[in-house]
Amino acid sequence: MTPYRAWAAPAPGAALEPFEYDPGPLGAEEVEITVEHCGICHSDLSMLDNEWGFTAYPFVPGHEVVGRVTALGTHAKGVVLGQRVGLGWNASSCLHCDACLAGNQQLCREVQPTIGGRHGGFADKVRAHWVWVMPLPDGLDPAECGPLLCGGITVFSPLRELGIPPTARVAVVGIGGLGHMALKFCRAWGCEVTAFTTSASKEEEARAFGAHHVVTTGDAAALQALAGHFDLIIDTVNVPLDWNGLLAALAPKGKLHVVGAVLEPIAVPAFSLIMGQKSLSGSPTGSRGALDSMLGFAARHGVAPKTEHFPMRRVNEALDHLRAGKARYRIVLDADFDCTRTA
Repeated sequence: MTPYRAWAAPAPGAALEPFEYDPGPLGAEEVEITVEHCGICHSDLSMLDNEWGFTAYPFVPGHEVVGRVTALGTHAKGVVLGQRVGLGWNASSCLHCDACLAGNQQLCREVQPTIGGRHGGFADKVRAHWVWVMPLPDGLDPAECGPLLCGGITVFSPLRELGIPPTARVAVVGIGGLGHMALKFCRAWGCEVTAFTTSASKEEEARAFGAHHVVTTGDAAALQALAGHFDLIIDTVNVPLDWNGLLAALAPKGKLHVVGAVLEPIAVPAFSLIMGQKSLSGSPTGSRGALDSMLGFAARHGVAPKTEHFPMRRVNEALDHLRAGKARYRIVLDADFDCTRTA
């Protein structure tokens, strides 16, 4: 079999280098995807640096894959050769546990991330179980929709899983890679949308992404004025926040939902939850059903991330751009398959 060509890090935090590997025989239920585009997510940086403690090296990042099906296992279903498909954070799950049978495959104890224990999409080809390989709706631009497959579903899931009605008042904390997509989804969902940002300079963009209102998080008076206001607050950032202030901004039965990977413990007094019957929750990406629902919703409502593009041979430059906080707002690599050149 012809080796797959990729970009891989040999050690934590190292620059990516050209890398080839033999993927072995195609599994009976596997799909091979020839990569056309692959988004870069902050999770790729976290895994590259082994922040979460389970990265295996050499490490090939990439879990926002868009490409064409070029090989099918004998028992693969749901896609056909030549079809354009997407692959997100998860590449495999057991399909027989209680979570999988209930349609929550993302919560499977044996779920395998696309970049956890396997090589990801910064490559010419990638593989996954057919359940996690999604046909893309015709209304989505294949060059732009990769970030929907991880970042997009991450912020769409709370609306779907928590039963948020279109009449809800929703706030989004952080107008970055996740937050700007959250604003777009919440606005298209029908909600009254408020953006919380540390930078007053982002107000115009936040409104363009769908925010009806913009609040600077450092403005304590503005936050106090919103006490009891929101039905849902989605936290998209990975830094500690004024948790008590955010809980106070919730209406009775309101929900503070965390999708940003905050590494520090979240300190919340019990009475902040008990009084007002409020809740603090979190979620990973989403089930296969949720992903299909999100992609269809995005196609119908014209929801797409704001992206910057780099050729894959410049992957290290793209990673440095993201690490420096300069991405506006998601980065997509356009696969050129030339792993003999220096990034």
